[in-house]
Amino acid sequence: MLDMLRAADGPLGVREVAQRTGLHPSTARFHLEALTEAGLAVRETEDRETPGRPRIGYRPVADGPAGRRRYRLLAEMLTGLIAGTMPAPGKAAEVAGHEWGAYLTEQPPPYQGLSAEKAIGKLTALMEELGFSPQAEASGSDGQYRLCLRQCPFREVAERHQDVICSLHLGLMRGALERMRAPVTADRLDPFVEPSMCVARLTEREEPGGREPAAAVAR
Repeated sequence: MLDMLRAADGPLGVREVAQRTGLHPSTARFHLEALTEAGLAVRETEDRETPGRPRIGYRPVADGPAGRRRYRLLAEMLTGLIAGTMPAPGKAAEVAGHEWGAYLTEQPPPYQGLSAEKAIGKLTALMEELGFSPQAEASGSDGQYRLCLRQCPFREVAERHQDVICSLHLGLMRGALERMRAPVTADRLDPFVEPSMCVARLTEREEPGGREPAAAVAR
């Protein structure tokens, strides 16, 4: 995989690597993140002028005086600063996440709404693109859903600063759903219900016109 990145003309995305190697996208992402953690590759976000999810690509670290990147250390430093100096760090993180969630999500055309199923599907696709390995499932017949996040790309930082990182992720989901004008709300995020899984609790709300929510599983 590292040889593939070195031979490429530019950064490669997860899906490109998965197609070229025959791996599942989640497996390809796992190995790409391992290369990043080892300092052999770096993750880049494509600049774009319009809203929507930017393309995330990976490229090899060039040999030379530039040296290894220490983004995890930077994340620890900035998260610690927020947690230690702001009066309401969780709220500030949620607001920031909300703004980014809206920015990374495409808004539907005017007068075109989404069903709960489609909205949760789009949210699941966004979280998949960001590296959370999500799985959505209905938790009852009353419009309640669970979005299981089976891999946190910021797990080590989140374990030390749950209030900041988990609030950021909750805000991101809320911002994305609001941008979609989705008939679904993100009520809360339960961190580490299992050693490697967090669960977002979603609720389908009544749509304009009095239609009752119809629980449907977004797979």
